[in-house]
Amino acid sequence: MELRQLRYFMAVADELHFGRAARRLHMSQPPLSVQVGRLEREVGVPLFDRSTRRVTLTPAGRHLQERARRILDEVDAVRGEMRDYVDGLAGQLTAGFVSSANYTVLPEVVRLFRSRRDRVTLSLVPLTSGEQIDRLRDGTLDVGLVRDESALSDARAPELITEVVFEERLVMCVPVTHGLASRAEVTAAEILEVPMIAYPRSVMPGYVDRVHEVLGITPGAMRIAEEVVHQETALGFVAAGVGASILPESVRQLVPPSIAVIPLAGSPTTRLMAARQARTDESAVCAAFIECLHDAAETLTAARPA
Repeated sequence: MELRQLRYFMAVADELHFGRAARRLHMSQPPLSVQVGRLEREVGVPLFDRSTRRVTLTPAGRHLQERARRILDEVDAVRGEMRDYVDGLAGQLTAGFVSSANYTVLPEVVRLFRSRRDRVTLSLVPLTSGEQIDRLRDGTLDVGLVRDESALSDARAPELITEVVFEERLVMCVPVTHGLASRAEVTAAEILEVPMIAYPRSVMPGYVDRVHEVLGITPGAMRIAEEVVHQETALGFVAAGVGASILPESVRQLVPPSIAVIPLAGSPTTRLMAARQARTDESAVCAAFIECLHDAAETLTAARPA
């Protein structure tokens, strides 16, 4: 029994007239009669009583009409669901994010995405940039929010691409009792004189490279007091007087009164980036999420003080 046969049967069962059913199906009557006859032979029972004046359903035909309608409705529903998956209106998305995204675009992008794609299951996974790169490569993440990972076309991850989502200034965090705390800005030379709370390059390669670029130094030139994974931990060490730390300006939302935030001379920036696999068949769900990222960043930038 084929779905096509069921559709032919239903047209005749609804119209109770082979000619009208054929017109509804945009076909001629003889092939329609042949297909209905084949269906009757397959199920082993007459489905219609035919006379020169009228066509009526047999008891078996009425039963099949009921069942076939449910079957075809279910098939149409599944087809609609599949179209929704293709169009990005349903499905699931797993997104990684660095902790600093919590204080910039992430809250708004979650609100936007869930309002625009309410039938997509969104799973958020907090990970370092390095961890996200690994999981993007093995396919366990659909999209990542990484920090300064603009060189993903190199040997580390040639199959990944990135695009800038949000850009903000770099700042230096020091205890309010520190000699630099009252400065309007701090220079690279001054930073190199201070013990620093930094990140290991293995977990934040792009960000570490960006800080070295801004300071004009090579790896190893900075005085490292501690290496940490999360900016919240870095602030804890700063508050304890262990050292200073260079962080994105959005960290101002986290700093306690015991920490001063000083812009870097020249206003260098750090970039939050969306990373994903470089595929020609990118899912519509992933594209929708990235669109929400840009819309969230635009809202955030517009609200930023001049």
